[in-house]
Amino acid sequence: MNLLTALQDGQGDAADALRIDGLALSRERLLGAAGAVAARVGGARAFAVVATPTAQTVAAVVGGLLAGVPVVPVPPDAGPVERAHILRDSGAELLAGADGELPPGLAALPVDLAEQHDFADAEPAPERPAFVLYTSGTTGPPKGALLSRRAVAADLDALAAAWGWTAEDTLVHGLPLFHVHGLVLGVLGALRTGGKLVHTGRPTPAGYAAAAGSLYFGVPTVWSRVAADEPAARALAGARLLVSGSAPLPVPVFERLAALTGHPPIERYGMTETLITVSTRFDGERRPGSVGLPVAGVATRLVGEDGEPVPADGESVGELQVSGPTLFDGYLNRPDADAEVRTADGWFRTGDVAVLGPDGFHRIVGRASVDLIKSGGFKIGAGEVEAALRDHPAVADAAVVGAPDADLGQAVVAFVVPDGAVTGDQLTAFVAERLSVHKRPRRVVLVDELPRNAMGKVLKKRLLEG
Repeated sequence: MNLLTALQDGQGDAADALRIDGLALSRERLLGAAGAVAARVGGARAFAVVATPTAQTVAAVVGGLLAGVPVVPVPPDAGPVERAHILRDSGAELLAGADGELPPGLAALPVDLAEQHDFADAEPAPERPAFVLYTSGTTGPPKGALLSRRAVAADLDALAAAWGWTAEDTLVHGLPLFHVHGLVLGVLGALRTGGKLVHTGRPTPAGYAAAAGSLYFGVPTVWSRVAADEPAARALAGARLLVSGSAPLPVPVFERLAALTGHPPIERYGMTETLITVSTRFDGERRPGSVGLPVAGVATRLVGEDGEPVPADGESVGELQVSGPTLFDGYLNRPDADAEVRTADGWFRTGDVAVLGPDGFHRIVGRASVDLIKSGGFKIGAGEVEAALRDHPAVADAAVVGAPDADLGQAVVAFVVPDGAVTGDQLTAFVAERLSVHKRPRRVVLVDELPRNAMGKVLKKRLLEG
């Protein structure tokens, strides 16, 4: 199984097959530079790459994959403690993009795009790890998820089918290159399908508008900024598909993008450990607030706290569990963590809560730890209340949490970024008119902005701590 099919088949190459932050490369040139990396990393236990949004990062990652050495992307903005943990835990012996003094046992590997080498070793076995991707570490130090070459290939092929992604597409995005969305989908996807890739360096509305692509990737923060820039949004009318992921896309942003570009966005769902498992389709319904159906080969189910199946009635909330060929092979050095996320019959516990409709469409409510609110004997999905709040014309954004409450167990508390004059009482009444009364916020806090991570996800634990 050839993982980087289009990169290595030599067909249909162009001088600007890849454009990364303004630098154009042919696939042949990338393959030669990656071959030089592969020749030097072969046999290493693991190969770490400081994943800046550059062509050197792409060449380093591809070089590691050619050599069959697990690639460990390191966030360029990682603090010294996080970076030290990733390098030590992964067992990396080489580091590309190094700056400053390295710890003992780790050597720097420079990447020179002018250096070309025809690397002709056999394709590594499908079960070999392609990546060790580190999770966000919200409950402790980041854990390294082992993703096989087979899982990556299966997911990219399933997404190509779901999105009609072919060699005729030009993919545009400006996402970070140290996670699934920006690196696995946003770089390897183009190298497998054969389409062109334009990485804009930063995901600005102007950069997206100027790229003239057919397929665009973004997170909700990016799409919110594009939707607010009417000329940039209208410039995307010539695209074929806009894809949003990594966090829920607010319905008003969905609707404004659809109105300005003519393209209702595709929404999809996945995790580091599972890759992308659920998505709406290029030729199917694109429903605001829904991430659609499982991709080819993937099965999902909802399970209640009692371990029993949750009905697909569009209302009942349960933990989303996943099985299929895209799943990771476990956490590096953490059999205890593996045991926590696997069911007895082999399904992966995502830790996310969702609602499944009779038509099979999935709606993600959020994380079980912060987004499933148990208030007065009711189970309330924070995402449903957030969507209702965002429907108010004077609400720019909202996040809902369950705060400890002596009477209710948890009280529904809404943090709202206003866009106009509005009071907490007005918003509470607005939600109560649209949802069951027990789902209304007991308290509304007006804030200037919501704390988010690099992927645009709201840091709800920080809200609770505040």
